[in-house]
Amino acid sequence: MFINILVLRKFLCFICIVSIAASANAGNENFPIGARSASMGNASVSLSDVWSAQQNQAGLGFLKNIAAGAYYENRFSLKELSLKGAVIAVPFNGGAFGLSITNFGYSEFSENKYCFSFAKAFSDKFSMGLAIDYLTTKISEGYGTKGILAAEFGIQAKPIKDLTIGLHLFNPTRAKLTSYNNERIPTIIRLGADYNFSDKVTLAIETEKDIAQYSILKVGIEYKVVKEFYLRGGIVTNPLLSSFGCGLNLKNFKIDLSANYHQILGLSPQFSLTYQFGKKENNNPNKK
Repeated sequence: MFINILVLRKFLCFICIVSIAASANAGNENFPIGARSASMGNASVSLSDVWSAQQNQAGLGFLKNIAAGAYYENRFSLKELSLKGAVIAVPFNGGAFGLSITNFGYSEFSENKYCFSFAKAFSDKFSMGLAIDYLTTKISEGYGTKGILAAEFGIQAKPIKDLTIGLHLFNPTRAKLTSYNNERIPTIIRLGADYNFSDKVTLAIETEKDIAQYSILKVGIEYKVVKEFYLRGGIVTNPLLSSFGCGLNLKNFKIDLSANYHQILGLSPQFSLTYQFGKKENNNPNKK
């Protein structure tokens, strides 16, 4: 029985990897990281925090303090599908630099992304961001490792009080990974907004479109129970996923826990830890 369970887990792992590679053409999906946004259905294109270094670089333009974070996801509770990430953001007068690194997979199959970004806020209501990525795919048997450059572009705008709109474009040049079968890195467009109904409730909505796939809708909500503690939930379509989680603010540290649930493949727990250098400007995570 124990052997059968191990065989089943390996089979599911293989199916998941094949599905991910197929859904993203040549692979190198632009994986979202950060347990806060993960618990809100990954509706993150309009959020502004250190994870904007990966989600939408324009959000870095609104940051006031240096911050760093680390992230881990155990996708469908299979270590072979683990996703790891780290980010750092360094604001300065007139802009901010960001660096994010992600790793997905295991020794036989892995994808890595190294992203260097720059953002500039032209006012307290508008910011733009650019990023250069180096993407690698490794398949151990007969394939080796292939790397390629890609780009990202994003904007965030705050047309009225408490409303933020975000737009992000990943790989606009449709970078080609290999000539065989015209394998290209996915080109992904994301558009969304978040609205603060009060200092306690934030609603985020986002749509995502891979030009070779069906569009995805993401909806998330965040509720501040007390000054230091947040509850969150969300839903994603295509495929249908539900998400939930919580966050704890401890002075300069922030701990976020979340999980996504797929009705067939099961649970994907996530964890992230963020540290912000210097004094916090405020306690609203949308305006860090």
